[in-house]
Amino acid sequence: MTLFEVIIVVLVVSLDGLKQRIEPLETLTVAGVSTEISSMKCTLQSTPHLPAFSINGDFVIGGVFSLHYKQLTVSYNYTTKPEPSRCTGSLIARELRFSRTMIFAIEEINNSTELLPGIKLGYQIYDSCTSVPMAMHVAFQLTNGHDPVFYKDSNCSQSGVVLAAIGDSASTPSISITRIIGSFNIPLVSHFATCVCLSNKQQFPTFFRTLPSDQYQADVLIKLVKHFGWSWIGAVYSDSDYGNYGMGSFLAAAQREGICVEYSESFFWTDPHSKIWRVANVIRRSTAKVVVAYIAPSEVRVLFEELAREPPTPRQWIGSEGWIIDLDLMGFSFCAGAIGVGIQQSIIPGLRDFLLDLSPTEVAASSVLTEFWEEAFNCTLTESAIPHKKVCDGTEDIRTLKNQYTETSQLRVTNMVYKAVYAIAHAIHNEVCQETNLTTHCDKHIRLESKQVLSALKSVNFSQNGYPVSFDANGDPVTFYELVNWQKSESGAIELVTVGYYDGSLPKGQELHINKNITWVEGRTQVPESVCTQSCPPGTRKVLQKRKPICCYDCIPCPEGEISNTTDSPDCFLCPGEFWPNAERDACFPKPVEFLSFDEVLAIILATFSVLGACLAIITSIIFFCHRTTPIVRANNSELSFLLLFSLTLCFLCSLTFIGAPSKWSCILRHTAFGITFVLCISCVLGKTVVVIMAFKATLPGCNAMKWFGPPQQRMTVMSLTFVQVLICTVWLLLSPPFPIKNLSIYKEKIILECALGSTVGFWAVLGYIGLLAVFCFVLAVLARKLPDNFNEAKMITFSMLIFCAVWLTFIPAYVSSPGKFTVAVEIFAILASSFGLILCIFAPKCFIILFQPEKNSKKCLMNKN
Repeated sequence: MTLFEVIIVVLVVSLDGLKQRIEPLETLTVAGVSTEISSMKCTLQSTPHLPAFSINGDFVIGGVFSLHYKQLTVSYNYTTKPEPSRCTGSLIARELRFSRTMIFAIEEINNSTELLPGIKLGYQIYDSCTSVPMAMHVAFQLTNGHDPVFYKDSNCSQSGVVLAAIGDSASTPSISITRIIGSFNIPLVSHFATCVCLSNKQQFPTFFRTLPSDQYQADVLIKLVKHFGWSWIGAVYSDSDYGNYGMGSFLAAAQREGICVEYSESFFWTDPHSKIWRVANVIRRSTAKVVVAYIAPSEVRVLFEELAREPPTPRQWIGSEGWIIDLDLMGFSFCAGAIGVGIQQSIIPGLRDFLLDLSPTEVAASSVLTEFWEEAFNCTLTESAIPHKKVCDGTEDIRTLKNQYTETSQLRVTNMVYKAVYAIAHAIHNEVCQETNLTTHCDKHIRLESKQVLSALKSVNFSQNGYPVSFDANGDPVTFYELVNWQKSESGAIELVTVGYYDGSLPKGQELHINKNITWVEGRTQVPESVCTQSCPPGTRKVLQKRKPICCYDCIPCPEGEISNTTDSPDCFLCPGEFWPNAERDACFPKPVEFLSFDEVLAIILATFSVLGACLAIITSIIFFCHRTTPIVRANNSELSFLLLFSLTLCFLCSLTFIGAPSKWSCILRHTAFGITFVLCISCVLGKTVVVIMAFKATLPGCNAMKWFGPPQQRMTVMSLTFVQVLICTVWLLLSPPFPIKNLSIYKEKIILECALGSTVGFWAVLGYIGLLAVFCFVLAVLARKLPDNFNEAKMITFSMLIFCAVWLTFIPAYVSSPGKFTVAVEIFAILASSFGLILCIFAPKCFIILFQPEKNSKKCLMNKN
């Protein structure tokens, strides 16, 4: 029925309703049925649309299938009554198989002794022509029947009404049908309408289906895409309720899972060629290697035919159940390797024999079967029908045909029709049959209404041929899909192979099961890649590209000190304090520990000089001891000289405490030993300087200064000055002693083991005291440097103190600025340099005279003045 016809019907109803209010109620017209109250005669006003197949029964079930591709277009002149709408185009063999399966199931039930025994089910099967207007016309026909005139004692609105209906194969016609017949509480059980919208019980309370809705299919497809690691896909879908709702669910799930869609194109098979060409070009130019097609078979054929003219680079097709199981589409070789969601494969015993058991008489009695027979064998059953066409002579054998009607090796949607018929039969059985004494009694005379069948359908739960049938609150069955793969056989033909399944009844996360024998595009055995950007390896992080989807990004190396140990990491993170990244920046390793080790060349050199210095001091002491009675040794205060050599030996040796891994005791020892030995050394030098000055003062008339600075006073002075340093070190150690630390701040990539000063004031107090004594000694030595004497020590002390002060003045900035182990090396160098300066300046000239110029080591030479 066209939209115009619907409007006319509504106007007729409205005008008749108005007439009832104005005149005495004699006649009522509803939906084209005229009822005369006085005689209860019902007359169908319009010409009925006759069913393709029908048979009477105690209870009648309706069926709606898209047997043809389109509805015949009629031009209306509004001067004569229009003829009934008719279908045109090629006969769809698969839909014919569906309708014949419904007939097979009803005949099987009528012959059953367990289900509806004694009850004969009838059927009225209509052709919807894949057209919404025709589907609406059929829906009205299902509510009215097709008898032109009939009498009944009860309400005429119940005459000819089916109790339930099966169909349609597409979602959009099913929506129109269920809206109309649902107003009369007539349930519609679809075998192939998968639109998500039909699960809305507020809008479609009388709709049921025997296969899952597209909501579940979209979830399975997104799990499939995610399972194989595809994050960059294309999407094409039918511009219909099936495609729009299905792809809407899929795109929403893709967004939740972080899968990016490069393009999303919709079209309908009747669209202009320019639009189909544009969609095909989008697929050709795309960078996505995976295409998810949520399309009905009619759209797929149009699209594939356009792509076949200029095949794109190989694409991995992911198909919805609408087309992936259609055997007629497998002639497109560039789609080999396609994988998708298919309805469960099944077996219906006896169906093949029923489908092939068509006698010429039976064919001739049905216009639909006649059309099928004539198209299949290219002959005519009527001699005068088409001139020059061969007349069928009865030798045609349907078993030799290979088309969608005779193909029963992949019974998928067909089983959904079979289950739908049995679901309605069980619902009727539950309403009209009773179990008594292990026997079943059914009352075929009971007045059964469609709303009773609707209520019974909600609770049916049975198994047929091993396949469970039940409906949830939304009228949907338990979700179960097979994963099917288009694989090339040895002969080169494409076959449909089951490679896994999805069972919605299993626990979450365990629903999807995939085998390993999948054949991909181009016959590859490895999963093809389809990503906008290759995965970022560990050691890098993702940075999204501007104005592009989240799947398109750049891989940026992690900054210094940070790592990423996962693929496609959005961020890098710092290693813990004592760890540092490897060169690849994908793992943290313990930082190398650095200190001045005895194994290093620098440490070996410094230790060698330290030992040489100590040996030099000991050798000098031996030389002085062996020549202790000579004038040059006695004249230079031999007691202080031996004490000075002893302290220098300690100074050289204390530098060894700075080498090696710092420990608690080594940190304490190195600083205190250094401070005390150096003060002892400087105190001795200071004493020798004072002795020189006092010795020359004593030569003046009337001066007896030497008696105030004799040996006891010299020892007391050295001990007193050294005691002060001991006191400073003691206070330092008591309050805040040095301790070993792991210095993580100087170098990011390694740990420096060093001694923390503890109290900085204590450290600089020790150095300051040494510096104070050195400066004082230097001043006195400068004042005494010109005193007349061949062996005037003041000159040598001046040079030694000059070296000492220069070394330690340069030590301060070098110590502060030197990093890590070089700080220790600078400190050792300062100790050794100042110690060598003292021993070489003070003792080397005397040892030279003692050993190489013994003639100058005499009292006479010593007393001569310049």
